[in-house]
Amino acid sequence: MRTSYSAIQTYLQCPQKYKFQEIEKIPAAKSREAIFGTLVHSALKFMFSRDPLFPTLDEVVHHFRQGFLKAREAFEKESAIDSLKRSWTAEDQKLYLERGITMLKKFYEKNAPWNYSVVDLESRFEVALTDEKTGKTHVLAGIIDRIDKTPEGGYEIIDYKTSKRMPSQENVNNDLQLSLYALGLQKRWPHIKTEDIRLSLYFLPHQEKLSTVPTGDGMEGTKTHVLGTISEIESRIAENKAFEPMPGPLCDWCAYKPICPAWRHLYKKQEVRSKNQGEIESIVKEYFTLKSTLQQSEKRLEELQKEIRVYMDTQGLTRVFDDRGMISKKIVQRYEYDFEKIKALLSPLGKWEDVLKADSTKLQKVMREVSEEVRRAIEDARRVEKEYTMLHASFNKSVPEEDTTSE
Repeated sequence: MRTSYSAIQTYLQCPQKYKFQEIEKIPAAKSREAIFGTLVHSALKFMFSRDPLFPTLDEVVHHFRQGFLKAREAFEKESAIDSLKRSWTAEDQKLYLERGITMLKKFYEKNAPWNYSVVDLESRFEVALTDEKTGKTHVLAGIIDRIDKTPEGGYEIIDYKTSKRMPSQENVNNDLQLSLYALGLQKRWPHIKTEDIRLSLYFLPHQEKLSTVPTGDGMEGTKTHVLGTISEIESRIAENKAFEPMPGPLCDWCAYKPICPAWRHLYKKQEVRSKNQGEIESIVKEYFTLKSTLQQSEKRLEELQKEIRVYMDTQGLTRVFDDRGMISKKIVQRYEYDFEKIKALLSPLGKWEDVLKADSTKLQKVMREVSEEVRRAIEDARRVEKEYTMLHASFNKSVPEEDTTSE
Protein backbone atom coordinates (compact mmCIF):
# COMPACT_ATOMS: atom_id res chain seq x y z
CA MET A 1 0.00 0.00 0.00
CA ARG A 2 1.14 3.52 -0.78
CA THR A 3 -0.05 5.99 1.84
CA SER A 4 0.87 9.17 3.74
CA TYR A 5 0.74 10.65 7.21
CA SER A 6 -2.36 12.65 6.35
CA ALA A 7 -4.14 9.49 5.13
CA ILE A 8 -3.14 7.55 8.26
CA GLN A 9 -4.26 10.44 10.46
CA THR A 10 -7.55 10.69 8.59
CA TYR A 11 -8.22 7.00 9.22
CA LEU A 12 -7.42 7.32 12.92
CA GLN A 13 -9.71 10.35 13.24
CA CYS A 14 -12.58 8.96 11.14
CA PRO A 15 -12.52 5.69 9.15
CA GLN A 16 -15.56 6.81 7.15
CA LYS A 17 -13.81 9.97 5.93
CA TYR A 18 -10.81 7.82 5.01
CA LYS A 19 -13.06 5.63 2.87
CA PHE A 20 -14.60 8.62 1.08
CA GLN A 21 -11.22 10.27 0.53
CA GLU A 22 -8.71 7.47 -0.02
CA ILE A 23 -10.73 4.49 -1.27
CA GLU A 24 -13.70 5.94 -3.13
CA LYS A 25 -11.73 9.04 -4.17
CA ILE A 26 -14.76 11.32 -3.84
CA PRO A 27 -13.72 14.91 -4.72
CA ALA A 28 -14.17 17.43 -1.94
CA ALA A 29 -13.70 21.17 -1.90
CA LYS A 30 -11.15 22.47 0.60
CA SER A 31 -12.38 24.35 3.63
CA ARG A 32 -11.50 27.99 4.27
CA GLU A 33 -9.16 26.87 7.06
CA ALA A 34 -7.31 24.44 4.78
CA ILE A 35 -6.92 27.09 2.07
CA PHE A 36 -5.69 29.60 4.64
CA GLY A 37 -3.10 27.13 5.95
CA THR A 38 -1.85 26.40 2.42
CA LEU A 39 -1.44 30.12 1.68
CA VAL A 40 0.50 30.76 4.89
CA HIS A 41 2.79 27.80 4.15
CA SER A 42 3.37 29.13 0.63
CA ALA A 43 4.34 32.56 1.99
CA LEU A 44 6.79 31.02 4.45
CA LYS A 45 8.37 28.93 1.71
CA PHE A 46 8.77 32.13 -0.33
CA MET A 47 10.25 33.89 2.71
CA PHE A 48 13.12 31.37 3.01
CA SER A 49 13.74 31.10 -0.75
CA ARG A 50 16.98 32.98 -1.42
CA ASP A 51 17.02 34.03 -5.09
CA PRO A 52 19.66 35.51 -4.80
CA LEU A 53 18.55 37.59 -1.80
CA PHE A 54 15.93 36.80 0.80
CA PRO A 55 12.63 38.62 0.19
CA THR A 56 11.72 41.56 2.39
CA LEU A 57 8.77 41.51 4.78
CA ASP A 58 6.74 43.62 2.34
CA GLU A 59 7.44 41.12 -0.43
CA VAL A 60 6.35 38.22 1.77
CA VAL A 61 3.11 40.01 2.70
CA HIS A 62 2.50 40.86 -0.98
CA HIS A 63 3.03 37.20 -1.93
CA PHE A 64 0.44 36.14 0.66
CA ARG A 65 -2.04 38.84 -0.36
CA GLN A 66 -1.86 37.90 -4.07
CA GLY A 67 -2.28 34.22 -3.29
CA PHE A 68 -5.21 35.04 -1.02
CA LEU A 69 -7.05 36.94 -3.76
CA LYS A 70 -6.63 34.09 -6.27
CA ALA A 71 -7.66 31.45 -3.72
CA ARG A 72 -10.74 33.48 -2.72
CA GLU A 73 -11.96 33.54 -6.31
CA ALA A 74 -11.42 29.80 -6.70
CA PHE A 75 -13.12 29.07 -3.37
CA GLU A 76 -16.21 31.09 -4.21
CA LYS A 77 -16.45 29.35 -7.58
CA GLU A 78 -16.22 25.91 -5.95
CA SER A 79 -18.66 26.86 -3.19
CA ALA A 80 -21.27 27.85 -5.77
CA ILE A 81 -21.60 24.20 -6.79
CA ASP A 82 -20.70 22.71 -3.43
CA SER A 83 -23.57 20.91 -1.68
CA LEU A 84 -22.53 22.52 1.60
CA LYS A 85 -23.34 25.99 0.17
CA ARG A 86 -20.67 27.44 2.40
CA SER A 87 -20.46 31.22 2.52
CA TRP A 88 -17.38 33.38 2.81
CA THR A 89 -18.59 36.85 3.65
CA ALA A 90 -16.62 40.03 3.12
CA GLU A 91 -16.11 40.19 6.89
CA ASP A 92 -14.75 36.63 6.93
CA GLN A 93 -12.35 37.43 4.10
CA LYS A 94 -11.07 40.50 5.90
CA LEU A 95 -10.48 38.58 9.13
CA TYR A 96 -8.59 35.75 7.39
CA LEU A 97 -6.45 38.19 5.40
CA GLU A 98 -5.57 40.28 8.46
CA ARG A 99 -4.89 37.19 10.53
CA GLY A 100 -2.46 35.85 7.94
CA ILE A 101 -0.62 39.14 7.55
CA THR A 102 -0.29 39.51 11.32
CA MET A 103 1.13 35.99 11.62
CA LEU A 104 3.68 36.59 8.87
CA LYS A 105 4.80 39.96 10.26
CA LYS A 106 5.38 38.56 13.75
CA PHE A 107 7.12 35.50 12.35
CA TYR A 108 9.43 37.57 10.14
CA GLU A 109 10.38 39.86 13.03
CA LYS A 110 11.23 36.89 15.22
CA ASN A 111 12.74 34.62 12.53
CA ALA A 112 14.71 36.70 10.04
CA PRO A 113 15.49 34.21 7.21
CA TRP A 114 19.18 35.11 6.97
CA ASN A 115 19.72 33.83 10.53
CA TYR A 116 19.05 30.21 9.54
CA SER A 117 20.81 27.60 7.45
CA VAL A 118 17.88 26.17 5.52
CA VAL A 119 18.68 22.89 3.77
CA ASP A 120 15.34 22.32 2.03
CA LEU A 121 11.76 23.58 1.85
CA GLU A 122 8.65 21.45 1.32
CA SER A 123 10.92 18.44 1.01
CA ARG A 124 9.23 15.32 -0.37
CA PHE A 125 10.17 11.92 1.03
CA GLU A 126 9.25 8.26 0.77
CA VAL A 127 9.86 5.55 3.37
CA ALA A 128 9.54 1.83 2.66
CA LEU A 129 8.18 -0.10 5.65
CA THR A 130 8.21 -3.90 5.58
CA ASP A 131 5.71 -5.82 7.67
CA GLU A 132 7.58 -8.83 9.01
CA LYS A 133 4.30 -10.63 9.75
CA THR A 134 3.02 -10.52 6.16
CA GLY A 135 6.19 -9.83 4.19
CA LYS A 136 4.47 -6.88 2.48
CA THR A 137 6.34 -3.63 1.88
CA HIS A 138 4.38 -0.39 2.15
CA VAL A 139 5.46 3.06 0.98
CA LEU A 140 4.84 6.06 3.22
CA ALA A 141 5.14 9.44 1.45
CA GLY A 142 5.04 12.97 2.81
CA ILE A 143 6.25 16.56 2.64
CA ILE A 144 8.38 18.28 5.29
CA ASP A 145 7.81 22.05 5.56
CA ARG A 146 11.40 22.95 6.37
CA ILE A 147 14.75 21.31 7.19
CA ASP A 148 17.49 23.38 8.86
CA LYS A 149 21.14 22.61 9.58
CA THR A 150 21.69 23.45 13.24
CA PRO A 151 24.77 25.24 14.65
CA GLU A 152 25.66 22.00 16.46
CA GLY A 153 25.90 20.14 13.16
CA GLY A 154 22.60 18.35 13.41
CA TYR A 155 19.30 18.81 11.59
CA GLU A 156 15.99 20.33 12.64
CA ILE A 157 12.68 19.44 11.04
CA ILE A 158 10.14 22.25 11.37
CA ASP A 159 6.43 21.86 10.71
CA TYR A 160 4.29 25.01 10.70
CA LYS A 161 0.89 25.02 12.43
CA THR A 162 -1.82 27.65 11.96
CA SER A 163 -4.14 26.13 14.56
CA LYS A 164 -4.62 27.99 17.84
CA ARG A 165 -4.55 24.94 20.11
CA MET A 166 -1.10 23.96 21.35
CA PRO A 167 -0.51 20.38 22.54
CA SER A 168 1.29 19.35 25.70
CA GLN A 169 5.01 18.58 25.59
CA GLU A 170 4.19 14.90 26.16
CA ASN A 171 2.01 14.87 23.04
CA VAL A 172 4.80 16.52 21.05
CA ASN A 173 7.25 13.88 22.28
CA ASN A 174 4.91 11.20 20.93
CA ASP A 175 3.69 13.04 17.82
CA LEU A 176 3.17 10.57 14.97
CA GLN A 177 3.71 13.15 12.23
CA LEU A 178 7.09 14.26 13.57
CA SER A 179 8.25 10.67 14.04
CA LEU A 180 7.38 9.89 10.42
CA TYR A 181 9.29 12.97 9.29
CA ALA A 182 12.35 11.74 11.17
CA LEU A 183 12.07 8.41 9.34
CA GLY A 184 11.81 10.32 6.06
CA LEU A 185 14.90 12.38 6.82
CA GLN A 186 16.97 9.30 7.63
CA LYS A 187 15.72 7.60 4.48
CA ARG A 188 16.89 10.58 2.44
CA TRP A 189 20.21 10.93 4.23
CA PRO A 190 21.05 7.57 5.91
CA HIS A 191 24.20 8.96 7.52
CA ILE A 192 22.16 11.14 9.90
CA LYS A 193 21.97 9.67 13.39
CA THR A 194 18.73 9.72 15.34
CA GLU A 195 20.27 11.73 18.19
CA ASP A 196 21.29 14.47 15.71
CA ILE A 197 17.68 15.20 14.72
CA ARG A 198 15.45 17.78 16.39
CA LEU A 199 11.72 17.78 15.64
CA SER A 200 9.74 21.00 16.02
CA LEU A 201 6.17 22.23 15.68
CA TYR A 202 5.97 25.99 15.16
CA PHE A 203 2.61 27.46 16.21
CA LEU A 204 2.21 30.64 14.21
CA PRO A 205 -0.74 32.20 16.13
CA HIS A 206 1.38 32.17 19.31
CA GLN A 207 4.86 32.39 17.75
CA GLU A 208 5.87 29.43 19.92
CA LYS A 209 8.00 26.46 18.93
CA LEU A 210 7.69 23.11 20.71
CA SER A 211 10.54 20.67 20.09
CA THR A 212 11.52 17.11 20.86
CA VAL A 213 14.28 14.64 20.01
CA PRO A 214 13.40 11.22 18.55
CA THR A 215 14.59 8.01 20.16
CA GLY A 216 15.38 4.62 18.64
CA ASP A 217 12.58 2.96 20.60
CA GLY A 218 10.17 5.72 19.61
CA MET A 219 11.01 5.32 15.92
CA GLU A 220 10.45 1.57 16.11
CA GLY A 221 7.19 2.20 17.93
CA THR A 222 6.11 4.53 15.12
CA LYS A 223 6.87 1.87 12.49
CA THR A 224 4.88 -0.70 14.46
CA HIS A 225 1.95 1.68 14.90
CA VAL A 226 1.85 2.63 11.20
CA LEU A 227 2.15 -0.98 10.03
CA GLY A 228 -0.59 -2.00 12.45
CA THR A 229 -2.87 0.75 11.13
CA ILE A 230 -2.17 -0.23 7.50
CA SER A 231 -2.88 -3.88 8.35
CA GLU A 232 -6.18 -2.85 9.96
CA ILE A 233 -7.17 -0.86 6.86
CA GLU A 234 -6.31 -3.72 4.52
CA SER A 235 -8.23 -6.15 6.73
CA ARG A 236 -11.34 -3.96 6.60
CA ILE A 237 -11.12 -3.80 2.83
CA ALA A 238 -10.46 -7.53 2.34
CA GLU A 239 -13.25 -8.60 4.70
CA ASN A 240 -15.64 -5.91 3.43
CA LYS A 241 -16.00 -4.48 6.93
CA ALA A 242 -17.56 -1.09 7.58
CA PHE A 243 -15.50 2.07 7.91
CA GLU A 244 -17.49 3.63 10.74
CA PRO A 245 -17.84 7.41 11.08
CA MET A 246 -16.53 8.96 14.28
CA PRO A 247 -18.60 12.12 14.90
CA GLY A 248 -16.80 14.93 16.68
CA PRO A 249 -15.88 18.63 16.58
CA LEU A 250 -14.02 18.23 13.26
CA CYS A 251 -17.25 17.26 11.47
CA ASP A 252 -18.15 20.93 10.99
CA TRP A 253 -15.09 21.32 8.75
CA CYS A 254 -15.60 18.09 6.80
CA ALA A 255 -16.74 18.43 3.17
CA TYR A 256 -18.20 14.91 3.30
CA LYS A 257 -20.70 15.77 6.02
CA PRO A 258 -23.78 15.83 3.72
CA ILE A 259 -23.10 12.25 2.52
CA CYS A 260 -21.80 10.82 5.80
CA PRO A 261 -24.02 8.17 7.47
CA ALA A 262 -23.69 10.07 10.75
CA TRP A 263 -25.13 13.29 9.27
CA ARG A 264 -26.91 12.42 6.02
CA HIS A 265 -30.32 12.13 7.66
CA LEU A 266 -30.06 15.71 8.90
CA TYR A 267 -29.56 16.90 5.33
CA LYS A 268 -32.37 14.65 4.03
CA LYS A 269 -34.76 16.39 6.42
CA GLN A 270 -34.03 19.61 4.56
CA GLU A 271 -34.93 18.05 1.19
CA VAL A 272 -38.33 17.10 -0.24
CA ARG A 273 -39.78 14.52 2.15
CA SER A 274 -40.74 11.11 0.79
CA LYS A 275 -43.30 8.77 2.34
CA ASN A 276 -40.54 6.73 4.01
CA GLN A 277 -38.94 9.90 5.36
CA GLY A 278 -42.22 10.86 7.03
CA GLU A 279 -42.57 7.41 8.57
CA ILE A 280 -39.09 7.35 10.06
CA GLU A 281 -39.55 10.85 11.47
CA SER A 282 -42.68 9.62 13.24
CA ILE A 283 -40.80 6.59 14.61
CA VAL A 284 -37.88 8.72 15.83
CA LYS A 285 -40.28 11.17 17.48
CA GLU A 286 -42.03 8.30 19.31
CA TYR A 287 -38.64 6.88 20.34
CA PHE A 288 -37.62 10.13 22.02
CA THR A 289 -41.03 10.43 23.68
CA LEU A 290 -40.66 6.97 25.22
CA LYS A 291 -37.06 7.64 26.27
CA SER A 292 -38.14 10.85 27.96
CA THR A 293 -41.03 9.06 29.71
CA LEU A 294 -38.67 6.30 30.82
CA GLN A 295 -36.23 8.77 32.32
CA GLN A 296 -39.00 10.55 34.18
CA SER A 297 -40.30 7.19 35.46
CA GLU A 298 -36.85 6.13 36.65
CA LYS A 299 -36.39 9.43 38.46
CA ARG A 300 -39.78 9.01 40.16
CA LEU A 301 -38.94 5.40 41.08
CA GLU A 302 -35.79 6.59 42.85
CA GLU A 303 -37.85 9.13 44.82
CA LEU A 304 -40.44 6.48 45.79
CA GLN A 305 -37.75 3.98 46.82
CA LYS A 306 -36.22 6.57 49.11
CA GLU A 307 -39.58 7.25 50.80
CA ILE A 308 -40.30 3.52 51.18
CA ARG A 309 -36.85 2.90 52.73
CA VAL A 310 -37.40 5.70 55.24
CA TYR A 311 -40.83 4.29 56.19
CA MET A 312 -39.49 0.73 56.58
CA ASP A 313 -36.57 1.95 58.71
CA THR A 314 -38.76 4.02 61.02
CA GLN A 315 -41.31 1.20 61.39
CA GLY A 316 -38.75 -1.55 61.75
CA LEU A 317 -40.04 -3.42 58.69
CA THR A 318 -38.21 -5.53 56.11
CA ARG A 319 -41.20 -5.91 53.75
CA VAL A 320 -44.27 -3.89 52.71
CA PHE A 321 -47.23 -5.27 50.80
CA ASP A 322 -49.68 -4.27 48.08
CA ASP A 323 -52.37 -6.18 46.19
CA ARG A 324 -49.87 -6.51 43.31
CA GLY A 325 -47.00 -7.88 45.40
CA MET A 326 -44.46 -6.93 48.01
CA ILE A 327 -41.28 -4.89 48.33
CA SER A 328 -38.46 -6.43 50.35
CA LYS A 329 -35.50 -4.69 51.97
CA LYS A 330 -32.22 -6.52 51.56
CA ILE A 331 -28.84 -5.57 52.98
CA VAL A 332 -26.12 -5.84 50.31
CA GLN A 333 -22.53 -5.89 51.49
CA ARG A 334 -19.48 -5.22 49.34
CA TYR A 335 -16.07 -6.30 50.56
CA GLU A 336 -12.48 -5.22 50.21
CA TYR A 337 -9.84 -7.92 50.44
CA ASP A 338 -6.29 -8.07 51.75
CA PHE A 339 -4.85 -9.49 48.54
CA GLU A 340 -1.45 -10.27 50.06
CA LYS A 341 -3.15 -12.70 52.43
CA ILE A 342 -5.37 -14.02 49.63
CA LYS A 343 -2.30 -14.62 47.44
CA ALA A 344 -0.61 -16.60 50.22
CA LEU A 345 -3.72 -18.78 50.52
CA LEU A 346 -4.41 -19.36 46.81
CA SER A 347 -0.93 -19.61 45.31
CA PRO A 348 -0.18 -23.08 46.77
CA LEU A 349 -3.50 -24.25 45.30
CA GLY A 350 -2.70 -22.89 41.83
CA LYS A 351 -5.73 -20.59 41.97
CA TRP A 352 -4.07 -17.19 42.31
CA GLU A 353 -3.84 -16.59 38.54
CA ASP A 354 -7.60 -17.03 38.28
CA VAL A 355 -8.04 -13.95 40.45
CA LEU A 356 -5.77 -11.86 38.24
CA LYS A 357 -7.89 -11.95 35.10
CA ALA A 358 -7.61 -8.82 32.92
CA ASP A 359 -10.29 -6.18 33.32
CA SER A 360 -10.83 -4.09 30.13
CA THR A 361 -12.58 -1.33 32.10
CA LYS A 362 -9.57 -0.90 34.38
CA LEU A 363 -7.29 -1.10 31.33
CA GLN A 364 -9.10 1.85 29.69
CA LYS A 365 -8.53 3.90 32.85
CA VAL A 366 -4.83 2.99 32.94
CA MET A 367 -4.44 3.87 29.24
CA ARG A 368 -5.44 7.46 30.01
CA GLU A 369 -2.56 7.67 32.47
CA VAL A 370 0.29 6.35 30.29
CA SER A 371 2.23 7.87 27.39
CA GLU A 372 1.04 7.87 23.78
CA GLU A 373 3.76 5.36 22.87
CA VAL A 374 2.51 2.85 25.46
CA ARG A 375 -1.10 3.45 24.36
CA ARG A 376 -0.16 2.62 20.79
CA ALA A 377 1.53 -0.61 21.87
CA ILE A 378 -1.57 -1.61 23.88
CA GLU A 379 -3.84 -0.81 20.91
CA ASP A 380 -1.67 -2.98 18.67
CA ALA A 381 -2.38 -5.86 21.06
CA ARG A 382 -6.15 -5.54 20.64
CA ARG A 383 -8.45 -7.92 18.84
CA VAL A 384 -12.17 -7.73 18.23
CA GLU A 385 -13.91 -10.23 20.53
CA LYS A 386 -17.51 -9.22 19.93
CA GLU A 387 -19.31 -6.74 17.72
CA TYR A 388 -22.77 -5.30 18.30
CA THR A 389 -24.85 -2.29 17.33
CA MET A 390 -25.67 0.39 19.89
CA LEU A 391 -28.20 3.21 19.62
CA HIS A 392 -27.36 6.32 21.65
CA ALA A 393 -30.11 8.91 22.11
CA SER A 394 -28.93 12.49 22.62
CA PHE A 395 -31.68 14.81 23.82
CA ASN A 396 -31.64 18.50 22.97
CA LYS A 397 -31.64 21.22 25.64
CA SER A 398 -29.44 19.32 28.10
CA VAL A 399 -31.88 16.41 28.53
CA PRO A 400 -30.03 13.41 30.10
CA GLU A 401 -28.77 10.74 27.69
CA GLU A 402 -29.11 6.97 27.79
CA ASP A 403 -27.85 4.01 25.77
CA THR A 404 -29.93 1.33 24.13
CA THR A 405 -28.01 -1.78 23.15
CA SER A 406 -29.14 -4.44 20.70
CA GLU A 407 -27.12 -7.57 19.99
